[in-house]
Amino acid sequence: MQSLAILATPERYLFVPDDLRALLPHLSASAFKTLLSRAVQQGYLARVCRGLYLYQQATIPSGLLLFHAAARLRADGLNYISLETVLSDAGVISQVPINRVSVMSSGRSSVISCGRWGQIEFVHTRQQAKDLVGHLYYDGQRRLWRASVPQALRDMRATHRSMDLIDWGVANEFI
Repeated sequence: MQSLAILATPERYLFVPDDLRALLPHLSASAFKTLLSRAVQQGYLARVCRGLYLYQQATIPSGLLLFHAAARLRADGLNYISLETVLSDAGVISQVPINRVSVMSSGRSSVISCGRWGQIEFVHTRQQAKDLVGHLYYDGQRRLWRASVPQALRDMRATHRSMDLIDWGVANEFI
């Protein structure tokens, strides 16, 4: 825990088991699993979702945990914030998704439950990064690429999402 306290920062507070395993390479697999379980029971770590742990003593940026978790979980592919999350932030839809973020992903579609923090919805896309140039920008605070409003609207159509909540008067300002 002392080593983890040194490593944890406001930028780095989510850990996968391999991160933690590197701190204790001498432990057997079963001893490491037991240690991880005890760290959760004693409140040092909190299990965000399968394979992702939060260091409890770290300062967590408000409202960003789900975005940071999505970035950690799918770090090996193309992922970008889109759909209702982008449209709500831009005021194109009036309803605000509470404790749920929508992320387009080159990986498979799935909804990841993150317990009390909410849910991450990964929606598969076949789009290539080269086709999205100019339609995405990097959101450093959320640590993910983010779709423009027109791209989020295209993603809504492509994924057959309900367009009923869209305020087209506002949406047309972005198109």
